[in-house]
Amino acid sequence: MAPATRDEAVPSAVEAPGQYPFTRGLHAGGYGGRLWTMRQYAGFGTAAESNRRYRYLLERGTTGLSVAFDLPTQIGYDSDDPHALGEVGRVGVAIDSLEDMEVLLDGIPLDRVSTSMTINSTAAILLALYVAVARRRGLDESALSGTVQNDILKEYVARGTYIYPPAPSLRLVTDVFAYCAERVPRWNTISISGYHMREAGATAPQEVAFTFAHALEYVRAAQRAGLDPERFGERVSFFFACHSDFIEEVAKFRAARRLWARLMKETLGVTNAKAQHLRFHVQTGGVTLTAQQPDNNVVRVALQALAAVLGGCQSLHTNGKDEALALPTEASARLALRTQQIVAFESGVVDFVDPLGGSYAVEAATDAIEREARELLDAIEQKGGALRAIERGDIQRAVQESAYRFQQEVEAGTRVIVGVNRFAEEGEAPDADILRIDPDLERAQVERVRALRARRDAQAWALAMDALERTAREGGNLVPAMVEAVLAWATVGEIAGRLRAVFGEHRETLVV
Repeated sequence: MAPATRDEAVPSAVEAPGQYPFTRGLHAGGYGGRLWTMRQYAGFGTAAESNRRYRYLLERGTTGLSVAFDLPTQIGYDSDDPHALGEVGRVGVAIDSLEDMEVLLDGIPLDRVSTSMTINSTAAILLALYVAVARRRGLDESALSGTVQNDILKEYVARGTYIYPPAPSLRLVTDVFAYCAERVPRWNTISISGYHMREAGATAPQEVAFTFAHALEYVRAAQRAGLDPERFGERVSFFFACHSDFIEEVAKFRAARRLWARLMKETLGVTNAKAQHLRFHVQTGGVTLTAQQPDNNVVRVALQALAAVLGGCQSLHTNGKDEALALPTEASARLALRTQQIVAFESGVVDFVDPLGGSYAVEAATDAIEREARELLDAIEQKGGALRAIERGDIQRAVQESAYRFQQEVEAGTRVIVGVNRFAEEGEAPDADILRIDPDLERAQVERVRALRARRDAQAWALAMDALERTAREGGNLVPAMVEAVLAWATVGEIAGRLRAVFGEHRETLVV
């Protein structure tokens, strides 16, 4: 089918693709010039194990990496720390040091492959490790492209992998902004995530509203740090979930794109069109997957992937069918990737720009979601913004209440989950073919980090760590000090621990 932008079939009230406020897409040609980046979120066990999975996926058509880190790495503990016992390599890859990062990225051309790292509390440290790998390969930092999630606010709301109190955490976020603006200009310095709030129970309008409330907080923090939103705004990216209500999800992405453009232009006065663009990654809904009848998840993921593409995503991860049970096997990860490729190369939807634009159902839902999200956002802003709302527990409470209502509907049967509360099968056995992490991998990783400490130059390490602590106490950008520390073979846990001593640790806000 020939490419088409059949604007004559679209109500005149809807602007053309590529025009402000970008409801119908950021570019006039849609996917005609370039498809979305096909990422598969992956990481488990040791760096060597995960590197093998990345190579496997790249050989089969993945066009960008997306790194999952284990919980100890996410909250700043080394693999031999007592807090890490039993969690090393379980839900992502264990990265303790520059040595691990070099193994993780072995054979991957960093100047040609875009890498996304889902990491928040220790985002600056992981970025420093990535930069250090590039330096040791002789690559210019300006050639690197990718994304570091670096979205700490949603951790206080929905996920819980925070370390420090909000103020020093925001300092680390803006240090990454400033460092990359100067040295890694192609890097997306934040991926503001609605995904985790949606997974925790937020509705589609809440996902948009709370994500943008956080985004405004980050933009204001960047401005306080001396960054110009006209330039900085070009490197802001977003991360959304896609669930199974097809029309709602397509409309959500269109509404979000329009609302963000209006916020940047009308609220913040940003005139640079690229800085008004909502560039976003989508992951299909993990919480929608079921352990019962896992083959049904293939259909769910395909439906969600199609909605994300029709909504105009720039990057997409499709979940494996077995992820309600464990991390995906190679076979299910390949099937998830093939799902994206079928949408891209067989469905024909990429031949049109905003194919559902002009549909009464989609346009009405787009307007409704934007209106509700704007009302929610305005209420947060009128009470002092997202940071204060988080401190009061307002956003957490709203997400919890939505999750409770959803579960009540499932239990009452008014919301159907196929294979769970309707069309269940008697005597179903769980799928035995799931990925199991070898416990010996944890022991090997512990030995690896201990051996690294034993052979490094203790004096160089101490000087680098002392310089890091001085910067933390006295002010200045922490990222250069982190780069020097990891080059001196400091570990993630050691760097995070030194910052804990300076900044303290956050205690969760109780929501009643």
